[in-house]
Amino acid sequence: MHSWGWRIPFVVGALLSLVALYLRSHMDESSAYKAQALQNVSNAKKGSLKELMKHPRAIAIVVGLTLGGTIAFYTYSTYMQKFLVNTVHLSKQQSTAITCSTLLIYACLQPLFGMLSDKIGRRPLLIGFGIAGTIATIPLLTALSYTTSPYIAFSLIMIALIIVSGYTSINAVVKAELFPTEIRALGVGFPYSVTVAVFGGTAEYVALWFKDIGHENYFYSYVTCCIFISLLVYFFMKDTRKTSLINASEHS
Repeated sequence: MHSWGWRIPFVVGALLSLVALYLRSHMDESSAYKAQALQNVSNAKKGSLKELMKHPRAIAIVVGLTLGGTIAFYTYSTYMQKFLVNTVHLSKQQSTAITCSTLLIYACLQPLFGMLSDKIGRRPLLIGFGIAGTIATIPLLTALSYTTSPYIAFSLIMIALIIVSGYTSINAVVKAELFPTEIRALGVGFPYSVTVAVFGGTAEYVALWFKDIGHENYFYSYVTCCIFISLLVYFFMKDTRKTSLINASEHS
């Protein structure tokens, strides 16, 4: 892995980018996008921060629904291998095997949760993640920190990732359904990216800082509080499956 194996994901990514390019070039656009193209809507009104600021509620929802989900995701994905080594005291080989296998199963669960949201709506899944995440984060991480069994560690992480799937499986489509055609790319991308960078990207550093000062359990509470804030957003937002703006245009 140190000598050449690290290059494998980049090769796989390069090949998949060609697949993504093919898929994107053959995808049907939404009816609103096609109508906009026919009307030749001014480029000055498309994708500008000025236009984005006309949707403050949608921006706030994106930030709020992303906050807890991104911290939970980064906690149980990128940070978890370090947690298993530094706190649970498993070997690097065991930690790698556990994180790889749990994330592989987790990836396979995403379309199943997505199909479920098409039947029951987006909001129930988000609320389910918010409630379960708020209740279970501290018990799961605490139990994980005390276990010595790789199998129990695998089970606890898998439970956590199943809970997180209520957010990750549908967060992209929920954000897309909040904005009309002209501003959708920036509306989805800008507030989401900032939130992920500020909270998700720093989750590992916050966790390690709490560990360094001798209060690792404070991180468990930090994650819980962030998920609870998102839960409040889920409770008060509308179900975007019913109010979707995918085919909406500000100029229609």
